[in-house]
Amino acid sequence: MCGIAGIVGKEVKEKEQVIGNMVAAITYRGPDDNGYFVDSNVALGMRRLSIIDLSTGKQPIFSEDGKTMIFFNGEIYNYKVLREELIDKGYKFSTHTDTEVILHMFEAYGHQMLPRLRGMFAFCIYNKETEHVFLARDFFGIKPLYYLKRGDNVVAFSSEIKSFLSYPGFMPKVNDEAVLNYLSFQYNPLDETFFKNVYKLPPAHFMSLDLRNGEVNIQKYWSFEFKQHESLDEKQTTLKILETIKDSVEHHMIADVPVGSFLSGGVDSSIIATTMQKVRGDNKIKTFTVGFNTLSEGRESKETAEPLGTEHTEITVGPDEYFGALEDAVYHFDEPVADPSAIGLYFLAREARKHVKVVLSGEGADELFGGYNIYLSPFASARLNWLPQFILDLFLKLPFEFFGKNYLRRVKMKLEDWYIGNASVFKKEEIEKLLKKKVELHSLSPLYKNISNLSEPTQMQYIDINTWLVGDILAKADKMTMAHSLELRVPFLDIEVSKLAETLPDNFKWRGGTTKYLLREAFRKIIPESTRRRKKLGFPTPVRHLFDNSRQEIYKKILDNDYIKSHMDISYIQNLIDDHVSKKADNSRKIYLLLLLAIWYDKFIKK
Repeated sequence: MCGIAGIVGKEVKEKEQVIGNMVAAITYRGPDDNGYFVDSNVALGMRRLSIIDLSTGKQPIFSEDGKTMIFFNGEIYNYKVLREELIDKGYKFSTHTDTEVILHMFEAYGHQMLPRLRGMFAFCIYNKETEHVFLARDFFGIKPLYYLKRGDNVVAFSSEIKSFLSYPGFMPKVNDEAVLNYLSFQYNPLDETFFKNVYKLPPAHFMSLDLRNGEVNIQKYWSFEFKQHESLDEKQTTLKILETIKDSVEHHMIADVPVGSFLSGGVDSSIIATTMQKVRGDNKIKTFTVGFNTLSEGRESKETAEPLGTEHTEITVGPDEYFGALEDAVYHFDEPVADPSAIGLYFLAREARKHVKVVLSGEGADELFGGYNIYLSPFASARLNWLPQFILDLFLKLPFEFFGKNYLRRVKMKLEDWYIGNASVFKKEEIEKLLKKKVELHSLSPLYKNISNLSEPTQMQYIDINTWLVGDILAKADKMTMAHSLELRVPFLDIEVSKLAETLPDNFKWRGGTTKYLLREAFRKIIPESTRRRKKLGFPTPVRHLFDNSRQEIYKKILDNDYIKSHMDISYIQNLIDDHVSKKADNSRKIYLLLLLAIWYDKFIKK
């Protein structure tokens, strides 16, 4: 695990100094070691967090003929099997790393080797003789990879955007289109980031750069596609889920350093921790939980930790600590993600790093197995579809909010017209009031066109897998843990688990108002029954109560921000704050989103 960066082309003259600064900006991603390569075409570098083959894993690693090299961020869990295959083909190894396996796989199969890598990755392979650079990112986008453009040319890449602040002539400029969509999605769903001319390489894509003519080729090499099998036997599939997840957890535990687990009060992390402990036997694993004062998840997590006998650590975060961490968290995010639970993860990772170097966590289970409560919404709407429109209108025109009003709004609506993913903060009409102009938001129509034959709950899964998962869930998981030099692994997003999840019919995911039905059934009698039956809660950040009348300095930071003042209606924002403080409305998520935008602008643009 590490951070990688590179300069591409002959434009930069002082390559050694610049790549040194670019890599130094992400030292926390890999405090154990560094490595560099510089010639007239490129300057490549990395910081290493040593996890596997601690003694001989230094990068770059070269091919046998010395012409090709690799810089790698991530872990490949099936590297031992692939290594034996390559040895049979005649390849020789100088290390025991998964990094060298990727390099030889590329020599043997080219980009067609990518779907065979079981793991998380972002890497660069450079061939000095052919003057080609090859970049690739893993299936779901667990590991980040950004690139900087000058005109049509790709001139640099990095695991984090802040590396580009050291690139000669780069002046950070706000991408207003990204900000616009952030207001709705709570993250940036575009390929171009908050910084103009800085892009994300999308998940399951590779980029090939020909340095002789500047040609850039970006291709998708894999996609998650639902192939539901209605004839699946329920009992056999339940056993298959159990076996596949156990196998994934075992592979994700491969390391030459201590490995622990995050453990909330939910089903997913309990499955991971329980499976880990069964693999370890009498050797106790370390588990970690974070809570927020009286809303701590400690009681629920102990229901799993105590019977298992894990070495359990629980921390509690207070409001002042929470606000005190925001600036550092935004710095590590590079571009804001207005998910309040990210700060809890920030503190959790900081504590866990005192005890272990690697943690496993439950991200991805909700998206792959249908765990979010909102996926039940179409079932509720279908039961109300018989209501005449005039009856619905009578309820919807009531001048106050009530439980179920959102369900009524959706009864007659097309899914595509209201579902943009698991979070939606400002509605389109609210953004137009805020910005005082008509706007067009990022369209998910191309995604919806791919899935018109699927049920609405499964369409919602597909949308989340392709947007929310990478833009919010995995972004905060990577950035908040790597901020503390902690490697986070996600066994539910293993390629073998995803192959199984693709085949599950609807009634294996949702039954009788229960989400993740068959996943829960697979772990019956393995995790505590109270945990197995628990509804999805998420990290219970009481953000609604954080923004009270005592937080005037926070509101001032928003209202006085140069970007917000020049682009948004300050009186509209003041009304949002006033209504929230007076408890006329819960505007906490909107205030939080604007606060992170203000902090980001002051930290990256104003300074």
